[in-house]
Amino acid sequence: MPPKPAYLQPESASHNRWLISYTDIVTILLILFVAVAAQSLQDHSARAAAARPSLTKSHPVPQQTEQRLQQQGLDLHREPRGLVISVPQAVLFASGDDRISRGAYPMVSEIAAVLRDVNNKVALVGHADAIPIHNQRFKSNWELSAARSLSLLTLLATGYGIEESRLSIQSYGSYSPKSSNDTENGRAENRRVEILILNEQVAEANCP
Repeated sequence: MPPKPAYLQPESASHNRWLISYTDIVTILLILFVAVAAQSLQDHSARAAAARPSLTKSHPVPQQTEQRLQQQGLDLHREPRGLVISVPQAVLFASGDDRISRGAYPMVSEIAAVLRDVNNKVALVGHADAIPIHNQRFKSNWELSAARSLSLLTLLATGYGIEESRLSIQSYGSYSPKSSNDTENGRAENRRVEILILNEQVAEANCP
């Protein structure tokens, strides 16, 4: 019986071994490519994190800053979040208004001079009494106290050179009273803007 043609004969054992070697090489290359890609992604993430600004870090307000503000006769107290300067509404604004009185500029100037000598962030926090307000400009105490905070921010930034990146505003309306709203004196104390020098600052971005 004549032998079968070569193309009908079973593959040789050596040919099978060649297929197994080829598969091993492909598998090894695939693993290598995956490892290289993973390392590249990890390096990219590390560089991105390094270029991102650092999170805020604790930086308590210096005692010297507090002493300088005390010399100006300001109402001060420390809280866990920072040093609070409480300024009555009557000193800064007319009743129901958010425009800072000209007579308040010297006091604001003195506060700004102290703020320029520290790098701490500053929050401007508006408060009101419990009597509802509704005039042509403001529909609620929320709006009024927020507008007063923003007016003070604008003056500190544009008039006295405090960096806007350090400033922020908050509004509590009538919901964080300092005294009772049952008396006129208590309501007067509740109408205020607090200049809060925070115990934190944003670190500069790390350069690669």
